[in-house]
Amino acid sequence: MTFTELARKVREHVGQEHRYAHSVRVARCADLLARVHGVDRRKARLAGMLHDLARLYSPQRLVAESESRGFSIGAAEREHPTLLHARLGAALAREQFGVEDPEVLSAIEKHTLGDESMSDLDCVVYLADSLEPHRKFAERAELWDRALRDLRGATKETMRLTAIHHAQKRTGVPASAS
Repeated sequence: MTFTELARKVREHVGQEHRYAHSVRVARCADLLARVHGVDRRKARLAGMLHDLARLYSPQRLVAESESRGFSIGAAEREHPTLLHARLGAALAREQFGVEDPEVLSAIEKHTLGDESMSDLDCVVYLADSLEPHRKFAERAELWDRALRDLRGATKETMRLTAIHHAQKRTGVPASAS
């Protein structure tokens, strides 16, 4: 399947122009990061394009489809079912898009929360999703510049800032006040 055919199929599956455009931007950013860091560009584009297949599913659908596939669902995922979209997205990539490459599937699975053990491809897709140009947060441009120079360092810093952001959302306490 050509990238154009893949994009058309993703657009149909996602059904929302905003989410589709985000997926295209992530695929492009993943391609650039992959080129700079010597990662397989085809795999990076593919994972970037497919990373959000289940992102717009309702919480009930995310849980139901995850349970129907036998996924174990933790307490945090039950409380915040959107977290399931990455694992479910990897399953959909396999089932509906014929992706069998374990590296691509891993990058899709890890694009939201990351993981203690991440390949360079996992980092590329994680950063492309977190730092694509339409993301609006103060450190985005600086992190993108770092990602172009230091894949692992940018991944760690992005994860750190993401954790702080989510903690602030839960507690309502800004980082400077803590």
